[in-house]
Amino acid sequence: MKRLGILLSGRGSNFLAIAEAIRHHRLLGAEIAVVLSNRDDAPGLGFAREFGIPAFSIPSAGRKRAEHDAEMIARLRQHRIDLVCLAGYMRIISPAFVAAFPNRILNVHPSLLPAFPGLDAQGQALAFGVKVAGCTVHFVDEAVDHGVIILQRTVPVKDDDTPDTLSACILEQEHLAYPEAIGRVLSGEFRIDNRRFIPTKTPSGPHHT
Repeated sequence: MKRLGILLSGRGSNFLAIAEAIRHHRLLGAEIAVVLSNRDDAPGLGFAREFGIPAFSIPSAGRKRAEHDAEMIARLRQHRIDLVCLAGYMRIISPAFVAAFPNRILNVHPSLLPAFPGLDAQGQALAFGVKVAGCTVHFVDEAVDHGVIILQRTVPVKDDDTPDTLSACILEQEHLAYPEAIGRVLSGEFRIDNRRFIPTKTPSGPHHT
Protein backbone atom coordinates (compact mmCIF):
# COMPACT_ATOMS: atom_id res chain seq x y z
CA MET A 1 0.00 0.00 0.00
CA LYS A 2 1.49 3.34 -1.08
CA ARG A 3 1.27 6.15 1.46
CA LEU A 4 0.10 9.62 0.42
CA GLY A 5 0.82 12.87 2.22
CA ILE A 6 -1.69 15.63 1.46
CA LEU A 7 -0.76 19.31 1.85
CA LEU A 8 -3.56 21.88 1.93
CA SER A 9 -4.28 25.41 3.03
CA GLY A 10 -8.08 25.53 2.86
CA ARG A 11 -11.11 23.29 2.46
CA GLY A 12 -9.18 20.63 0.57
CA SER A 13 -11.77 19.68 -2.05
CA ASN A 14 -9.14 17.78 -4.02
CA PHE A 15 -8.14 15.99 -0.83
CA LEU A 16 -11.77 14.91 -0.44
CA ALA A 17 -11.86 13.77 -4.08
CA ILE A 18 -8.73 11.66 -3.54
CA ALA A 19 -10.21 10.18 -0.35
CA GLU A 20 -13.44 9.35 -2.18
CA ALA A 21 -11.53 7.73 -5.05
CA ILE A 22 -9.71 5.51 -2.55
CA ARG A 23 -12.91 4.69 -0.66
CA HIS A 24 -14.76 3.70 -3.84
CA HIS A 25 -11.82 1.68 -5.24
CA ARG A 26 -11.17 4.01 -8.17
CA LEU A 27 -7.66 4.59 -6.80
CA LEU A 28 -6.18 1.27 -5.80
CA GLY A 29 -3.13 0.46 -3.73
CA ALA A 30 -3.03 3.84 -1.97
CA GLU A 31 -3.91 5.25 1.43
CA ILE A 32 -3.78 8.77 2.83
CA ALA A 33 -1.27 8.53 5.65
CA VAL A 34 -1.22 12.16 6.81
CA VAL A 35 -2.73 15.57 6.03
CA LEU A 36 -0.68 18.70 6.74
CA SER A 37 -1.61 22.36 6.55
CA ASN A 38 0.24 25.62 6.97
CA ARG A 39 -2.92 27.12 8.50
CA ASP A 40 -4.52 26.24 11.84
CA ASP A 41 -7.99 27.08 10.52
CA ALA A 42 -7.90 25.02 7.32
CA PRO A 43 -11.24 23.15 7.09
CA GLY A 44 -9.48 20.25 5.39
CA LEU A 45 -7.81 19.32 8.68
CA GLY A 46 -11.22 18.83 10.26
CA PHE A 47 -12.38 16.62 7.40
CA ALA A 48 -9.24 14.50 7.72
CA ARG A 49 -9.77 14.01 11.45
CA GLU A 50 -13.39 12.98 10.83
CA PHE A 51 -12.03 10.26 8.52
CA GLY A 52 -9.56 9.14 11.18
CA ILE A 53 -6.57 10.36 9.18
CA PRO A 54 -3.67 11.92 11.15
CA ALA A 55 -3.83 15.67 10.49
CA PHE A 56 -1.50 18.39 11.70
CA SER A 57 -1.13 22.14 11.43
CA ILE A 58 2.38 23.47 10.92
CA PRO A 59 1.81 27.23 10.74
CA SER A 60 3.94 29.17 8.28
CA ALA A 61 3.06 32.73 9.26
CA GLY A 62 6.08 34.67 10.48
CA ARG A 63 8.51 31.82 9.89
CA LYS A 64 11.37 31.52 7.45
CA ARG A 65 10.49 29.30 4.49
CA ALA A 66 13.48 27.01 5.02
CA GLU A 67 12.59 26.44 8.67
CA HIS A 68 8.93 25.75 7.91
CA ASP A 69 9.67 23.44 5.01
CA ALA A 70 12.19 21.50 7.09
CA GLU A 71 9.47 20.76 9.63
CA MET A 72 7.05 19.73 6.87
CA ILE A 73 9.67 17.40 5.37
CA ALA A 74 10.37 15.85 8.77
CA ARG A 75 6.68 15.19 9.42
CA LEU A 76 6.20 13.61 5.98
CA ARG A 77 9.22 11.39 6.51
CA GLN A 78 7.93 10.45 9.96
CA HIS A 79 4.81 9.09 8.26
CA ARG A 80 6.87 7.25 5.58
CA ILE A 81 5.24 9.06 2.67
CA ASP A 82 5.66 7.66 -0.83
CA LEU A 83 3.98 10.53 -2.69
CA VAL A 84 3.22 14.14 -1.69
CA CYS A 85 0.05 15.67 -3.15
CA LEU A 86 -0.52 19.42 -3.03
CA ALA A 87 -4.26 20.06 -2.74
CA GLY A 88 -4.81 23.78 -2.58
CA TYR A 89 -1.53 24.34 -0.74
CA MET A 90 -1.02 28.08 -1.10
CA ARG A 91 2.71 28.23 -0.64
CA ILE A 92 5.62 27.90 -3.04
CA ILE A 93 7.74 25.09 -1.71
CA SER A 94 11.50 25.48 -1.48
CA PRO A 95 14.13 23.74 -3.62
CA ALA A 96 15.10 21.74 -0.54
CA PHE A 97 11.53 20.45 -0.27
CA VAL A 98 11.54 19.42 -3.95
CA ALA A 99 14.91 17.72 -3.52
CA ALA A 100 13.64 15.76 -0.52
CA PHE A 101 10.97 14.07 -2.67
CA PRO A 102 12.30 13.99 -6.27
CA ASN A 103 9.51 13.21 -8.77
CA ARG A 104 7.32 12.42 -5.79
CA ILE A 105 5.42 15.71 -5.40
CA LEU A 106 2.28 16.33 -7.46
CA ASN A 107 0.14 19.41 -7.95
CA VAL A 108 -3.05 20.20 -9.83
CA HIS A 109 -3.41 23.60 -11.52
CA PRO A 110 -6.61 25.08 -13.01
CA SER A 111 -5.29 25.73 -16.51
CA LEU A 112 -3.85 23.87 -19.45
CA LEU A 113 -0.23 24.50 -18.65
CA PRO A 114 2.03 26.05 -19.81
CA ALA A 115 -0.77 28.58 -20.36
CA PHE A 116 -1.78 30.77 -17.41
CA PRO A 117 0.48 29.70 -14.54
CA GLY A 118 0.23 31.34 -11.13
CA LEU A 119 -2.78 32.88 -9.44
CA ASP A 120 -6.22 33.49 -10.99
CA ALA A 121 -5.65 31.15 -13.91
CA GLN A 122 -9.36 31.18 -14.73
CA GLY A 123 -9.46 34.98 -14.87
CA GLN A 124 -6.34 34.97 -17.02
CA ALA A 125 -7.98 32.51 -19.42
CA LEU A 126 -11.15 34.58 -19.75
CA ALA A 127 -9.19 37.79 -20.24
CA PHE A 128 -7.20 36.15 -23.02
CA GLY A 129 -10.35 34.94 -24.73
CA VAL A 130 -9.55 31.24 -24.92
CA LYS A 131 -12.27 28.85 -26.09
CA VAL A 132 -10.97 25.84 -24.15
CA ALA A 133 -9.69 25.76 -20.57
CA GLY A 134 -9.01 22.92 -18.17
CA CYS A 135 -6.67 21.54 -15.54
CA THR A 136 -3.21 20.00 -15.38
CA VAL A 137 -1.74 17.51 -12.94
CA HIS A 138 2.03 17.77 -12.95
CA PHE A 139 5.15 16.93 -11.02
CA VAL A 140 6.44 19.80 -8.91
CA ASP A 141 9.87 21.18 -9.64
CA GLU A 142 11.68 24.32 -8.51
CA ALA A 143 9.71 26.65 -10.82
CA VAL A 144 6.05 27.62 -10.35
CA ASP A 145 3.55 25.45 -12.27
CA HIS A 146 6.36 24.12 -14.44
CA GLY A 147 7.05 20.43 -13.79
CA VAL A 148 6.46 17.52 -16.14
CA ILE A 149 2.79 17.17 -17.11
CA ILE A 150 1.14 13.86 -16.17
CA LEU A 151 -2.33 14.47 -17.57
CA GLN A 152 -4.73 17.24 -18.56
CA ARG A 153 -8.49 17.54 -18.83
CA THR A 154 -10.32 20.17 -20.86
CA VAL A 155 -13.54 22.15 -20.47
CA PRO A 156 -15.20 24.42 -23.05
CA VAL A 157 -15.30 28.13 -22.22
CA LYS A 158 -18.81 29.53 -22.64
CA ASP A 159 -19.45 33.07 -23.82
CA ASP A 160 -21.19 33.93 -20.54
CA ASP A 161 -18.63 32.29 -18.25
CA THR A 162 -17.28 34.22 -15.28
CA PRO A 163 -14.20 33.30 -13.26
CA ASP A 164 -16.51 31.63 -10.73
CA THR A 165 -18.48 29.53 -13.23
CA LEU A 166 -15.36 28.53 -15.12
CA SER A 167 -13.62 27.65 -11.85
CA ALA A 168 -16.52 25.37 -10.88
CA CYS A 169 -16.37 23.51 -14.19
CA ILE A 170 -12.61 23.10 -14.00
CA LEU A 171 -12.80 21.92 -10.39
CA GLU A 172 -15.08 19.06 -11.41
CA GLN A 173 -12.37 17.91 -13.82
CA GLU A 174 -9.65 18.35 -11.19
CA HIS A 175 -11.51 15.93 -8.94
CA LEU A 176 -11.39 13.30 -11.70
CA ALA A 177 -7.90 14.03 -12.97
CA TYR A 178 -6.00 14.08 -9.69
CA PRO A 179 -6.81 10.53 -8.51
CA GLU A 180 -6.17 9.23 -12.03
CA ALA A 181 -2.77 10.92 -12.15
CA ILE A 182 -1.86 9.59 -8.72
CA GLY A 183 -2.68 6.08 -9.90
CA ARG A 184 -0.49 6.50 -12.98
CA VAL A 185 2.47 7.67 -10.91
CA LEU A 186 2.10 5.05 -8.19
CA SER A 187 1.98 2.29 -10.79
CA GLY A 188 5.59 3.12 -11.70
CA GLU A 189 4.74 2.16 -15.27
CA PHE A 190 6.02 5.28 -16.97
CA ARG A 191 9.17 7.00 -18.09
CA ILE A 192 10.04 10.66 -18.51
CA ASP A 193 11.62 11.59 -21.82
CA ASN A 194 12.76 15.21 -21.62
CA ARG A 195 9.44 16.76 -20.53
CA ARG A 196 7.18 13.97 -21.76
CA PHE A 197 5.41 11.62 -19.35
CA ILE A 198 5.16 8.36 -21.27
CA PRO A 199 3.27 5.29 -19.96
CA THR A 200 5.27 2.10 -20.43
CA LYS A 201 2.62 -0.52 -19.71
CA THR A 202 1.60 -2.54 -22.75
CA PRO A 203 -2.16 -2.04 -23.34
CA SER A 204 -4.17 -5.09 -22.36
CA GLY A 205 -7.01 -6.53 -24.39
CA PRO A 206 -7.72 -8.97 -27.17
CA HIS A 207 -5.14 -9.39 -29.92
CA HIS A 208 -6.28 -9.33 -33.50
CA THR A 209 -4.55 -11.18 -36.32
